[in-house]
Amino acid sequence: MSRFFERYEADAGRFFDEVISRDGIPRPHYDKMLHRFGQFSIEDIKARREIVNIFFRNQGITFTVYGEDEGVERLFPFDLIPRVVPAHEWQTIEKGLIQRITALNEFLYDIYHTQKILKDKIIPPELILGSQHFRREFVGVNPPLGIYIHVTGSDIIRDAEGNYLVLEDNLRTPSGVSYMLQNRQAMKRAFPVLFDKYKIRPIDNYPQELLRTLQEISPLSRREPNVVVLTPGIYNSAYFEHSFLARQMGVELTEGKDLVVNNNKVYTRTTRGLERVDVIYRRVDDAYLDPLIFRPDSKLGVAGIVNAYRKGNVTLANAIGTGVADDKVIYSFVPEIIKYYLGEDPILQNVPTWLASNPSHLKYILENLGTLVVKAANESGGYGMLVGPESTIEQQENFAEMIVANPRNYIAQPTISLSRHPSFFNDTDLWGCHIDLRPYVLYGKTITIVPGGLTRVALKRGSLVVNSSQGGGSKDTWVVDE
Repeated sequence: MSRFFERYEADAGRFFDEVISRDGIPRPHYDKMLHRFGQFSIEDIKARREIVNIFFRNQGITFTVYGEDEGVERLFPFDLIPRVVPAHEWQTIEKGLIQRITALNEFLYDIYHTQKILKDKIIPPELILGSQHFRREFVGVNPPLGIYIHVTGSDIIRDAEGNYLVLEDNLRTPSGVSYMLQNRQAMKRAFPVLFDKYKIRPIDNYPQELLRTLQEISPLSRREPNVVVLTPGIYNSAYFEHSFLARQMGVELTEGKDLVVNNNKVYTRTTRGLERVDVIYRRVDDAYLDPLIFRPDSKLGVAGIVNAYRKGNVTLANAIGTGVADDKVIYSFVPEIIKYYLGEDPILQNVPTWLASNPSHLKYILENLGTLVVKAANESGGYGMLVGPESTIEQQENFAEMIVANPRNYIAQPTISLSRHPSFFNDTDLWGCHIDLRPYVLYGKTITIVPGGLTRVALKRGSLVVNSSQGGGSKDTWVVDE
């Protein structure tokens, strides 16, 4: 085993270790990587770390942390040891995600049309109709091809037994794909020889696949539909990604002030005059899209864009109202949704979930706050969350008050022993850090999943929170043919 792994503690009794099995033997798909790392000196690792840092700085690979005095822009934390996923495991993930996204899209079409699933009492109607992201004004609106979810980033974890589980679905404006792509480029620069040792499936074609998907959902039959990316602007935490994807697709990056609606059609202002827009890959939440329909104080959207969407003159990706399907309360019903629409059992299981809106569940949650993870139904990025084992009595009491005041807005899950992966600290020591995986799913005329995704890693020792806003980072993810 590599010198860097000689003192590594897998702690396989409590956690599933991605690299080292419970009997202390490296897993076969990591053999080549461990052998290669065994040939490196500490100086080699430091030199490769500097190569990655220079690449990230030159590319401007940053994210924004809100509310910090020392400055909001940071280089995205990156760990040098890649995650390796064998092809047979990836096949299960891929099939499970295709099943899940297909069912969720059927669900969205249903609740915005006949609402059969509510009439059949599969899900309590009040949970749907009372969801913060259910948009009544879009009942009966038909998106092109009947597709609501064009870009998805579901978060997948592994439990102590190594089972893949879906932790949550991100269907509104999922982020992180630019880091997936740039992580791969950084690794190619730092460890070119490793890429000769493995048959790693490529991910570089994601921007082209994204553009193809967006063009396929154009409301008009044009040879080359005009696609734009709509960003909230430079102060958004994912602005780097918005600009990166627009550049890679070869389309315009726009803000609300760059677009105008005339006669229920959307145009972008250019030096050549107004140009018709067919598809908007929007990274702006529903509430800020149109001040005439949603928040009147919004400066991020475009007045009249909703009517243009209703009239079928422009496509929004993802569709307005998709947020009801990634509400964490609705998440708990996804196995039933899959069974209802597809007649199949889920390939990827959910994490057990308690709903505070259910009186018996509420009692259990309040009695076990110290052992559960409690989440607000519509928060993301690690915000609005209580990790029971890491919380204080005061924090638990505060959450108990919020839960009782608004039970519809909270769920609870057991504290899952997320799988761990060795990660470098100070270029000499390896710690086992908890990880998850966010694959990206594109849904146009067909469903496409790039082989890999963004492996997020909790770089605070012992932490279960992988979000970059909470101290997390990422790794390159290799799907390898065996």
